[in-house]
Amino acid sequence: MAATSSAALFSVLPHPLSTATTASALTSRTRYRPTRSAVRCSSASSDLSPGAPAPAAPKPEIELEFFGPKPGPDGSYPVDRAAAVSGDKLLRDIMTENKLELYAAYGKLMNCGGGGSCGTCIVEIIDGKELLNERTDTEKRYLKKKPESWRLTCQTIVGNKENSGKVVVQRLPQWKK
Repeated sequence: MAATSSAALFSVLPHPLSTATTASALTSRTRYRPTRSAVRCSSASSDLSPGAPAPAAPKPEIELEFFGPKPGPDGSYPVDRAAAVSGDKLLRDIMTENKLELYAAYGKLMNCGGGGSCGTCIVEIIDGKELLNERTDTEKRYLKKKPESWRLTCQTIVGNKENSGKVVVQRLPQWKK
């Protein structure tokens, strides 16, 4: 087999800038023209300019399960689920955004709106206590005679921007027997 030079191989193909081409050659060239998507590198960043910031890593997420205050007719507690970026929100905000019952009858009328001055947004943390912030001074004052697992949702930050996991919450623990 005779060796051919690469220049000889490419001389057979029409030059992309040649003006003396037929319509069929033009059609075949446009079919094989590299598109912008074919030229992109495989990195996740769409900005390929030097000095561009690296893409942000996905933020850790906390999964939450909220058990209802009263069991249903079959004896099981209703469960609502939500998720939040670690360290970004208070437990109260997550519950109100997901339209979860936050207050008992008295608390619906007499709550402070998340200011930490009424103590009506009590929940019990069943699992995942380590994924929440420490009790605040306000919580220590309102919950001094309550179990350590009880928290005020308006004072409880979910996560710390670095951790991820699952938190299980019992809503309205004062109704539990």
